[in-house]
Amino acid sequence: MDNRARPVTQSAQADLLNSLAACAELDAIYADCAKAHSNFDLSAEDFRDAVLGAINKYLIGFKEESAVPATREIARFIGELQNHDLFLALACARGNEHAWWEFDRQHRSFIERWARHLVRNGTDADEVIDLVYVELFGTRVSGGVRQSKFRTYTGRGTLRGWLRAVILHTVVDLYRGRKAEIPLEDWSGSDEARELQGRFAQIRGSEETMLAKVVRDRYKSAAIAALDQSLTALDDHETLLLLYYHVEGLKLREIARIVEQPMSPIRRWFQRQSKRRGTVPSSRVHESTVMRWLERVYRKVSDRFHAELADKHGLNAAEIEICKAIAAEDPAQDVRLDRVSARNEDLKKEKTEDRQAEGAS
Repeated sequence: MDNRARPVTQSAQADLLNSLAACAELDAIYADCAKAHSNFDLSAEDFRDAVLGAINKYLIGFKEESAVPATREIARFIGELQNHDLFLALACARGNEHAWWEFDRQHRSFIERWARHLVRNGTDADEVIDLVYVELFGTRVSGGVRQSKFRTYTGRGTLRGWLRAVILHTVVDLYRGRKAEIPLEDWSGSDEARELQGRFAQIRGSEETMLAKVVRDRYKSAAIAALDQSLTALDDHETLLLLYYHVEGLKLREIARIVEQPMSPIRRWFQRQSKRRGTVPSSRVHESTVMRWLERVYRKVSDRFHAELADKHGLNAAEIEICKAIAAEDPAQDVRLDRVSARNEDLKKEKTEDRQAEGAS
């Protein structure tokens, strides 16, 4: 069945909202969920909007625009939703750390088991698990709203059933990407493969010519200098985050465990931030929090990178996009990380002490 949501007229939407407001079951269900998870900080309006989206998608579907379900039909539909699963997913999508700990408690082992069931290679399974969590966290913000994968969950089926589909799609995407990385000479000798090889060779040749004559000579030095300045402007804890994640290759979960160590430099920064907000720092740090920290670092680097190129190098928007492509290629090859290099020995010592403390615990 095609259950895609279809926009309804304003009058039909108003009638639907009135029917939903008259549905006492929704208030009772929200009160029950909020009582069970009082620290999720999810408003009744957010919960209602999610239920309204599910009604628009599944109950209205492709009916006539003027056909609005009766209150009794809406009540029956709401009663069939996996409301506690939906409440948890919505709170996670909003970045509530208590919700994320609860999600881990209920579903982390399930995600790991199912990923390893689908992918026999342990390294690939770990990559699938990380990719699933990155999708659930949401790495892109649009209109001030984090685009978490959780926002596609409507509560129509169980959260575990939905997670199973997410994991399966992640596995398919992973291996589809691997297939795209296979050298052309290893492909079969089919006509399609030969045609694609010719196209790629033509594109590759034109790109190399363009890069050699324009990009490499004109924009590379500006891109590298701007990126270097952007990284130099980072605070110590921000640089450490990038080192842990991109240079040392640590997983989000591993970084969270390091932050939890009492002597960790990022832990001390985390405690200072909590004191400024007037909150008591938690002894535990969820990986979703680490992801939010990394996103703030990315935004800071990106903003400084754009400013450097526009203000100091006088580049326009199109030229900045070219510089971004260069910086994304292999920035580590040319960017000077003087501050990072100066702290390498201290970093190694800190990591050794952190891991020893973690092993002792």
